[in-house]
Amino acid sequence: NLMIMNLKPIKTEEDYRVALKRLEDIFDAKSGTPESDLLEILGLMVEDYENKHYAIEAPDPIEAIKIRMEEMHLKQVDLIPEIGGKSRVSEILNRKRRLTLDMVRKLATRLNLSVKLLIIDYQLNR
Repeated sequence: NLMIMNLKPIKTEEDYRVALKRLEDIFDAKSGTPESDLLEILGLMVEDYENKHYAIEAPDPIEAIKIRMEEMHLKQVDLIPEIGGKSRVSEILNRKRRLTLDMVRKLATRLNLSVKLLIIDYQLNR
C-alpha cells in the first residue's frame, strides 16, 4: 500500500506535526483496512517520539512536597512536626538545607509520598 510505503521515522518537529496530521486524517479508519494498519503504526511512532522529546520529569523532592502541601491545603507550619521548627521548614522548602533521613521518613508518611521520591538528589540554593 502506497500510504504505508512512504512512511518514514519521526526525527524532527516537522515530521511529528505531519504524522499528527496524518493520524487525524485516518483516525476513524475501519478495522482491518490498510488505513487502520497505518493508524496503528503511526500511533506507535508518535508515542515513541513523544516519550523521547516530551518526557515528563518527575518533580524533585522539594517540588513534590510543595505540590502535595497544596493538594492537602497545608501551610509551612503544618510540617513542623515532620521537619522541626518554623525556620527549619522554611530552610528546607527554600532549598537552603537538605532533608534528613528522619524528615524523609516522617514526610513520606504524613504526605503519602514515596521514600524513593524524597531521597532523589536535588540542588540547594546557595
